[in-house]
Amino acid sequence: MTTTGAPAARRGAEFLAGIRAQVPLLLGVAPFGMAYGAYAVKTGLPSGLAQAMSAIVFGGASQFVGVRLLGNGVPGAIIVLTTLLVNGRHMLYSAALAPYTDHLSRRWRWLLAYLLTDEAYATAITRYRRAGPSMHAHWFFFGSALALWSTWQVTTAVGVFVGAAVPDSWSLDFALPLTFLAILVPVLRGRSAGAAAAIAGVVAVVGFRWPYGTGLLTAMVVGMAAGIAADMALCSPEPADEAAVSE
Repeated sequence: MTTTGAPAARRGAEFLAGIRAQVPLLLGVAPFGMAYGAYAVKTGLPSGLAQAMSAIVFGGASQFVGVRLLGNGVPGAIIVLTTLLVNGRHMLYSAALAPYTDHLSRRWRWLLAYLLTDEAYATAITRYRRAGPSMHAHWFFFGSALALWSTWQVTTAVGVFVGAAVPDSWSLDFALPLTFLAILVPVLRGRSAGAAAAIAGVVAVVGFRWPYGTGLLTAMVVGMAAGIAADMALCSPEPADEAAVSE
C-alpha cells in the first residue's frame, strides 16, 4: 500500500545521495574558494562585493577572471563578455541535462540552472546515465549542487577573512595562475586540448599588455578555435583510406 510518506522518503534519499556523491569533489573546491576570496580582497574588491560575487555569479573560473579584469580597470562590457566566454561550457552542460529535466516545473529548472557547475554536472549526469530518468532524480541533482554552493560560500568567506588579514606586502597574485594550473593540467587529455592550451598560452603572453584585457579575451577565442581545428583535423579520414575505398 502506498503511503504519503513514501515520496518524501524517496526525495530525502535522493537528496542525501547527491550530497554524498559531491563530498569527494569538495576537497578540491574548498581551497579554490579560499584562494578566490583572498585574491579578491587583495586585488582591491570590497569584502561584501567579493562575497556577493560568489553568491550571484557562482562560477570559480569566471570570478577569478572578473576580479583580475576589475583590478586592471577594464570596461564593464569586456568583463561581461569575457566571463560569458569562460562560462560558455555551461550551455553544453544544460543541453546534456535537458532531456532529464524537461518534465520539471520552470522554478525547478531555474534553480538547477543557477546551481549548475562543473562538479554538479559531473555527479548529476552520472546519476542520470546510470539509473535513467526518475521522478525524484532532480533531488539528487539538487543535493549535490547545494552541497557545492554551500561550500563555495563558506570557503569564500574564509578566504575573504584571511585575505583581509594578510599584510599588503604579502602579494597573493600567485594564487590566480597556480589555481588555474591546478584545474587545467588534469584535464589536458588529447592533442586537440594540448593544442588549444598551448596556442592560447602563447597568445595570452603576447597580449599581456594589450589594453582592456583584450589579450586574455583574444587568447580564449583563438585557443578554442585552435582546439576545434585540431579536433577536426584529427578526426578527418586519412588520404590512404580514401584511396583504398576508391579502389
